[in-house]
Amino acid sequence: MSLERPVDPDPYSLLPEVPTFTVTSSDVTDGKPMSQAHAYDGMGAGGENVSPQLSWAGFPETAKSFVVTCFDPDAPIPGGFWHWALVDIPANVTELPRDAGNRSGSGVPAGAFHVANDMGERAFGGAAPPSGDRPHRYYFVVQGVDSENLGVDSSASAAVVNFMLAFHTVGRAIIAPTYAH
Repeated sequence: MSLERPVDPDPYSLLPEVPTFTVTSSDVTDGKPMSQAHAYDGMGAGGENVSPQLSWAGFPETAKSFVVTCFDPDAPIPGGFWHWALVDIPANVTELPRDAGNRSGSGVPAGAFHVANDMGERAFGGAAPPSGDRPHRYYFVVQGVDSENLGVDSSASAAVVNFMLAFHTVGRAIIAPTYAH
């Protein structure tokens, strides 16, 4: 079985346009390979499962909270793979330190919470593409939300979070590093 498939377009280009702002990281660079530290510590990926440091600026003044997600559109399944969803980050928080998405929850800002990723964990789930597959893109996306609460709780799926974001996003920032092993 071959995993060769065409590269899909940026999945966020399919959504309604919203203002953009800037997200930067001391750990990952847009379009460049991530280190193994940001790979999953299971599923044969051999990583450390550490979420990258992220900071953002220039977002619309109407942002009353933020949601941070990580999505792999290149996973060999229909619909891609959600690696992270951190919801209801207060508007005064504009940075997540390295490993903020850890399983203990110790890096989560007060008032925010994780929903389960597609690995079934309420935490960051690092990169885990199939061995030998082409490099996958990992879209770390910060979205400004028009209210302090998105209207979901920790039992929501990452897909439901993103459905709700379609109606409440006032701005979006994307950094998309890659990973292969």
